[in-house]
Amino acid sequence: MKIAVIGAGAMGSIYGGHLSQHNEVYLLDTNQSVVDKINHDGVILQENGTDVSYHPIAVTSAVEIGEVDLVILFVKSLFSRVALSCNQEMIGEQTYIMTLQNGGGHEDIISEFVSKDRIIIGTTEDNGAVLAPGYVKHGGSGKTNIGMLVEDTNEYLEKLKATFNLCGFVAVIHDNIQELIWSKLFTNVSLSVLTGVLQVNMGYIAQNTHAWFMTQRLVKEAVEVSRGLGIAFDEVEILKNIKSVSMNNPNGYTSIYADLRDGRRTEVDTISGFVVKASKKCGVPAPTHEFIVEMVHAMEEKEK
Repeated sequence: MKIAVIGAGAMGSIYGGHLSQHNEVYLLDTNQSVVDKINHDGVILQENGTDVSYHPIAVTSAVEIGEVDLVILFVKSLFSRVALSCNQEMIGEQTYIMTLQNGGGHEDIISEFVSKDRIIIGTTEDNGAVLAPGYVKHGGSGKTNIGMLVEDTNEYLEKLKATFNLCGFVAVIHDNIQELIWSKLFTNVSLSVLTGVLQVNMGYIAQNTHAWFMTQRLVKEAVEVSRGLGIAFDEVEILKNIKSVSMNNPNGYTSIYADLRDGRRTEVDTISGFVVKASKKCGVPAPTHEFIVEMVHAMEEKEK
């Protein structure tokens, strides 16, 4: 397959690197120094204590690529529209666009560029961290969960699964991918966003009575909204899992925490904002999530 991965960060490097073993892969990034480094030395992934070099072709523009079979988005969600707009040359009539980004609702932006039958959404259990330009620690691996918004009449997901599995991933096709996205979302719209607003580590959320009260409120609203969309979850089980994540990672920090700390814009609009949009669609109120979204944006706009 001819594949373009947009974003040479941790996840883009992991997927672009591995997929380049058996595919024609282009890794797009706006940072020329990163592109030059990758083209000179390859993408170097630290995996199981060993440095492994992979060789996708790094570029700064889709003009150098032409139309591709698959585009994988690995930029921050707030940059998705710009990233696709600036690289439309690679999106043809048969091109599929795939997102494994955090949060939900990414299909709303992607549908501006391809029809719904060529949108693939999902989640990844792989994780990584950038150690230096072109050098990424592949910290853990797991399933790559994928699905579509409409019936897969072309059986494209099976082809994609085979391609990913050949390159070392474990791709799993889901008939109801939205349910999986919601299940992953609950931790992000409660624990993650609160660590950002409060500027605390993950352990604080389970330890502090007031923080845990807010967590419970956010989860309750999100569960009610998902139920309004016809997707049912066990609120008690979700809270149990979130408390476990908090307690087992006492010194951990989330990306929202780091973004707010360092004066960067966050992905809150596709995390808590996704719950707000869904609440308006199904008519189930989510006032606490609305407040959190405004709080985060207010913090983003503070002077550094």
